[in-house]
Amino acid sequence: MKHLLPLAGVSLALVGCATQTAVAPATNAPALTHTAVLTKLDSPWDMAFLSDGTMFFTEKCLGLSVRQPSGRVTKLLGMKDAKGYAVPANDLFCEGQAGMAGVAVDPNFAANRFVYVYSSSTLSAPGSNRVIRLRVGEGLDTVSARTDIVTDIPYKPAASNHPFGGPGAHNGGRIRFSPGDGFLYVTTGDIHSGVAPQSPTMLGGKVLRIDRDGKAAPNNGAPAGFDARVYTYGHRNPQGIAFRPGTNQPFTSENGPWHSDEVTALRPGGNAGWDPRPNVGGRGACPDNYCGYSPNQMGAMDPKERAAFMPMTDLKTYPNAMKPAWNNEGLSQGMFGSTFLTGAQWKGWNGKLVVGMSGIGIHGTPVGNRLDILDIATDGQSATRTTVTLPMPAARFRSVVQGPDGNLYVATDEGGISRLAPN
Repeated sequence: MKHLLPLAGVSLALVGCATQTAVAPATNAPALTHTAVLTKLDSPWDMAFLSDGTMFFTEKCLGLSVRQPSGRVTKLLGMKDAKGYAVPANDLFCEGQAGMAGVAVDPNFAANRFVYVYSSSTLSAPGSNRVIRLRVGEGLDTVSARTDIVTDIPYKPAASNHPFGGPGAHNGGRIRFSPGDGFLYVTTGDIHSGVAPQSPTMLGGKVLRIDRDGKAAPNNGAPAGFDARVYTYGHRNPQGIAFRPGTNQPFTSENGPWHSDEVTALRPGGNAGWDPRPNVGGRGACPDNYCGYSPNQMGAMDPKERAAFMPMTDLKTYPNAMKPAWNNEGLSQGMFGSTFLTGAQWKGWNGKLVVGMSGIGIHGTPVGNRLDILDIATDGQSATRTTVTLPMPAARFRSVVQGPDGNLYVATDEGGISRLAPN
């Protein structure tokens, strides 16, 4: 069933340290039609396309599948206890926010048939996140030649004593090839570790930039002593990464600490400014040595007051940190996947970033569950927002991907993947 609704609604955006800017009503915006592509899925998390429209997709607690243009769906790589998959992988598991997350298709798929996934695994104790390379069969009915190209991304185990969030929390997991340099970018979460984001050796709270074998890409620019695979560090829980058309500059979309989800332009070796360790920035001791949820950030405190105490991007401690282009008006609403829209069919939104929200709303924060269009300044230091009036029921958005047909595909917690076509 298709629904046709116009897109409208513009609000103000507090942009890092930039001044607040009033935005005129959106003009030349497309209308959207909505078509359900897949239904009755179990927590679909991400999608990746071949040029003919073939879609690989992940379900967080089940595994990797593929949908052919004919509509035929084949289950390829199954996680522990998943049924009906061509290849079982009993070391792969889901728990909390962890599981099978991002998926990416190799730019040279026609020659090597490689697909990559990010998943939690029991192969190293107490569990880890891995980037796994697979070769897809000619008939799109199986996978083989599994190679774990990154094996040491940390995972939050059940043994953690941290009082906020269960095992698998802050797990990161988006993987994308840059259309510019051809390298694979991997976002990782801080796993509720106070030391991970600023650590030179722990891969939590980072964006990695690697080749198809998992080796460090050249010119990552990380400071001396850092793991060579690190492209940027000081992140909390980046759930999206996208590349700006024309320049191919990467932008992350990242969950904030009960305030200030952020979209940030990355630069090689850049620090995103998240440092939840005790005794940093004048704070004292914190539960489990992680200050990301300090007590005076909770309750009905104004988001600006919370952000001043425990900023997502701590420019006082790290004055050279990468400044966000947009901070979701000081709110934390579960900022998730993002992608730049391209093509004349998107009218006034051509070249702009679409960001999905999956927030449930806590401590007075309103529920997110929306799509936003960001017009990001050329220098990446500010942005203005248009909120999409959805042609479908509001949902917790987990992934947004532009398909080869030029339409936008969205995955939601409600168990489906839908196509949003501009008109």
